[in-house]
This record gives sequence, C-alpha cells and structure tokens, in this order.
Amino acid sequence: MSDGRLSEAQKWLKKAKSSLAKAKVGLLFPEILYEDLCFDAQQAAEKALKALFVFQGWPVPRSHDLARLLRKLARHYSLPAQVQEAAILTIYAVTTRYPGTWETVTEEDWQRAVGAAEATVNWAEGIISRE
Repeated sequence: MSDGRLSEAQKWLKKAKSSLAKAKVGLLFPEILYEDLCFDAQQAAEKALKALFVFQGWPVPRSHDLARLLRKLARHYSLPAQVQEAAILTIYAVTTRYPGTWETVTEEDWQRAVGAAEATVNWAEGIISRE
C-alpha cells in the first residue's frame, strides 16, 4: 500500500464524514427538507465507497449508483447487511434533488438513510484504518 493511496483514500473519507455530518444535523434548521438531508446521506455513502476504490488503487467509477458500486466491491469484500442497504440511497443522488412527482421523503426515510450512510462510512473507515 502506497502512502499516496492511503492519504487520498483518507481525503475521500473526510469528505464522506462531512456529508454525513450535514445529513445528521440538518434538522436544526426547519427550512431544510428531508430529501436534501437524504442527498447528503447518499453523498456520504458514495464517497466512502469510492474511498475503498482509491485505497485499492482501482479506477473510481463515475457513477452515483450505489448498488453498482456495492456490486463491484462485493467481489472483494464481505458487505454487512446495513452497508448493502445503502443501495436505497441512490434515488437521493438525482431524483429528489429537484422538484418533481416523486413521493414525499419522510422523517423515517431520513433516519433510514442516515443509518445506512453511517454504517457505510464506518465500514469503509474500518477497512482503511487497518492499513
């Protein structure tokens, strides 16, 4: 493992943690919509998964599709159930970012999104920190 790859993966994790923090504290402001908080949760999970690609020296897929990223990682890692659940966050990457005809995002949806994102960030950090 090169120090450069480890350092770059840690930068991705730092961004993931920042997105996760935004997803978790957003309700301090009543103007923030649940779907916007879920977008931050999606971003946290995406950046954490991509940190593993960087860590391994693999090309980072240019995709927001977490199911796709998880399938690629599952070839090399055992994915915990709550990390696998992060695939549900993909809808928040694009669909709910703009006004549309999608279903209203609820507090329960937000809590589930934050839980999946937090599990994903912690899982990726655990792998990278063992190096």
